[in-house]
Amino acid sequence: MTTTTPTVRDFRADWAAWHDAHERERASEHGFLAITSIRWLTATPERFDDAPGVWSTSEDGPVVALDEGESVEVDGETVTGVHRFGSLPERSSTAVVWQDGDETVVVEVARRGCSDVIRPRHPGAATRTAYTGTPTYEPSESFVVQAHFEPFDTPREVTVGSVVDGLQHVYVAPGLLTFDLDGPRSLLAFNGHDGGLLVLFTDRTSGVTTYAANRSLDVAAPDAAGVTTIDFNRATNLPCAYTPHATCPLPPAENRLDVAVEAGERLPA
Repeated sequence: MTTTTPTVRDFRADWAAWHDAHERERASEHGFLAITSIRWLTATPERFDDAPGVWSTSEDGPVVALDEGESVEVDGETVTGVHRFGSLPERSSTAVVWQDGDETVVVEVARRGCSDVIRPRHPGAATRTAYTGTPTYEPSESFVVQAHFEPFDTPREVTVGSVVDGLQHVYVAPGLLTFDLDGPRSLLAFNGHDGGLLVLFTDRTSGVTTYAANRSLDVAAPDAAGVTTIDFNRATNLPCAYTPHATCPLPPAENRLDVAVEAGERLPA
């Protein structure tokens, strides 16, 4: 049987297809570039100019009281009057669809840092309509490294800071990724999507050519021998690089790499 070794052209084409898809998602009509505000709900009912109804929260979760004749959709169902969302799990989100004239708005109802928030997403938001793309480093196979996953005896809960002063996030860390990148390195890994791992990190480029607070990287689940691949070309900016209406986590102290990772997304234009 004949096997084919991937070429440089294949590598660049695969990266370009991935990044194009990532950019489309980022700039989608209800993506985070469409967020017009973040509202921290309290027990005092409040009305906001970019969302329907009057909002409040309590230990029982967020509540919206809609005006007479006003309606929204929640989980595909039309809602009028008073709607109670119930207690929300941390880092969860519920989408509320609101027709504001000719514009379809999605109001994200979420739990962040033990607080309930709403974030209206308007397709016509200036941050979205003015977006022209994120510059990147040229993809390079030198920043694709084999890594070994070293699991902890018991997964650890790790508390990290946030770009919002005083806010904290808690992630589950199943272990460490060790690898070589101009010397031996390690990264604390969090549970990610579809059985994979999530890494938040900074490096010597942070605040110079890349976003100062953090970058994010998805890593495929390790195989039975604990082997996986870290592709720093796929390091991406979190929403806080583009909007003040974000609550992004900061990397743990262990993930400040003392090397210039000149790969992946750079500072937004």
